[in-house]
Amino acid sequence: MSQGRPIPLLPRPARLELGPGVFAVPQPLVEAVLARNPGAAFRYLIEQAETPEPGIGEIQVRLEPVGELGIEAYRLTLRGDAGASQLLARDAAGARHGLATLAQLIRQYGRRLPAMVIEDAPVFPTRGVMLDVSRCRVPTMASLHELVGLLASMKINHLQLYTEHTFAYAGHEEVWRDCSPMTADEVRQLDAWCREVGITLAANQNCFGHLHRWLALPRYAPLAETTGAWDFLGTRRQGGFSLCPGDPRSIELISDLLEQLLPQFSSGLVNIGCDETLDVGQGRSRAEVARRGWRVYAEFVGRVAQLAVERGFRPMFWADIALSHPESLETLPAELIALAWGYEPDAPFTRWGGALQAAGREWWVCPGTSSWRSITGRTSERVGNIKAAAGAGLACGASGLLVTDWGDLGHRQQWPISLRGIADAADAAWSGWRDGACVPEGVSMHAFGDASGRVAQWLDEIGQADFELRSVCGPPDPDGRPTLLRNATALLTDLDRPLSEEPLGGPEALWCDTRDRVSHLAGRVPSGAGELVAAELAHTAEVALIAAERAIARRRPGGMTADRADDLADRLRVATNEHRRLWLIRSRPGGLDESCSHYERTIRELQRVGQTR
Repeated sequence: MSQGRPIPLLPRPARLELGPGVFAVPQPLVEAVLARNPGAAFRYLIEQAETPEPGIGEIQVRLEPVGELGIEAYRLTLRGDAGASQLLARDAAGARHGLATLAQLIRQYGRRLPAMVIEDAPVFPTRGVMLDVSRCRVPTMASLHELVGLLASMKINHLQLYTEHTFAYAGHEEVWRDCSPMTADEVRQLDAWCREVGITLAANQNCFGHLHRWLALPRYAPLAETTGAWDFLGTRRQGGFSLCPGDPRSIELISDLLEQLLPQFSSGLVNIGCDETLDVGQGRSRAEVARRGWRVYAEFVGRVAQLAVERGFRPMFWADIALSHPESLETLPAELIALAWGYEPDAPFTRWGGALQAAGREWWVCPGTSSWRSITGRTSERVGNIKAAAGAGLACGASGLLVTDWGDLGHRQQWPISLRGIADAADAAWSGWRDGACVPEGVSMHAFGDASGRVAQWLDEIGQADFELRSVCGPPDPDGRPTLLRNATALLTDLDRPLSEEPLGGPEALWCDTRDRVSHLAGRVPSGAGELVAAELAHTAEVALIAAERAIARRRPGGMTADRADDLADRLRVATNEHRRLWLIRSRPGGLDESCSHYERTIRELQRVGQTR
């Protein structure tokens, strides 16, 4: 590593040694890197590296082995004397990564870089990001274009957009109407952008469960496993969720969807989903599941996988159901890549990875950004979850790390909350979580463009604001003791809970402490990442503060007063309008009303209390 103060890079390199002197970067290269469009600047660098010319200005670029390092390796040598500086890369991908590192150094230092040698290679061959575009938010094409350049700069090489109903399938307009779906032309354009910067864009369509938006419509309802009530891990749910695996029309529908979707992608990879099909066996398949057990699930997944293979695509699937029946791992098609997901620090990635490795199956480890079901994110859980995933993935032979960013409960987290988790995962996928968590200064600078280095630390702090509450707000254990709240923050969970219901746990004193932390952060929102990010952070703090103050008011003797309810309703209405404004900068209008409906329900409730005076 470097001597003295580390140079913040994202992801962190395996070896960085400073040398004597300063390397002066050619001005054309500086101008390209500092261009306003980071994707265009990165493409410029790639084009320079791939030309037959011997070098870029004074930096020679050569493709040849880098010591004993494997694929995607590079060695960047910046000389402070008259000697030739050099980027040596094993392959074109390695050259791109070396140029991405050079770009980060130029953004940090300008033309005069410290002389140094960086030798680097990834620990995971596949380093991916999956964004949920079905829970309300579908990014604009401009946002996706910016995202592709940003992910490439962090050495991410795989991208998926999780789809349930937000691709514009011909003949199924009633499913995606008013949802601002991705069109075939847009997918092809995104695919081209990704190829240009070395990112594989995989197709993604859930093909078994999580199809409630389809099955709620009369045309598709007959394909559902369930129509009435069913149990989801102790929670009562209602209506269709998964396809009935024994109904031949189910596979006919999926065949049609894949026939339309897959030709838009050049990667030859598709995620067929198939997670959380917990209703299967509680409805039309009850007798068959009672007789044949897990084979009912495995055979349907196998048929979907075969549809992909027949179209020249290698399928992957969420492996939660298969891992609950390890014997199924031996029977599922060999082509299937298993995606082992878990979103808490104690997720049993090692046990899952061991089972998948023993079954001889290729697998990827899949942590999360810990952003969803929150406003603020969950910092401790994010760090612990990604660390556990990277460690288990390396120990058990995972060939990829895919971080997921979901949009449950209206996708109300702002983009910086998600991006903070993506940055940590990018570092873990490249370095294996070497020497602990990524330096916040590096994340601020290279993920957010914040030269002050404050944004990431602010995000980490607000993601801890209700940590003590989360520790005691989970369902009581059998002895009545409080437990950890999982997969959510206390602030959002309590905000969404009606006043007529029992409030979330935790003593009032902890809620007051949380309010004070959020209030402190609201008063020092960093502005170094630009006006939009600053507004998104300010909005995050305001909604979190409203949630804390509402929680405190409802716990006071006598409950919520009319005056307090009016004040909170007014503030939440303003915050909802800001949510709408910010949404339309990065995302399409489809899904926005649904997202805002969560806040509007709370506003109406507060207004009713205000009218009681």
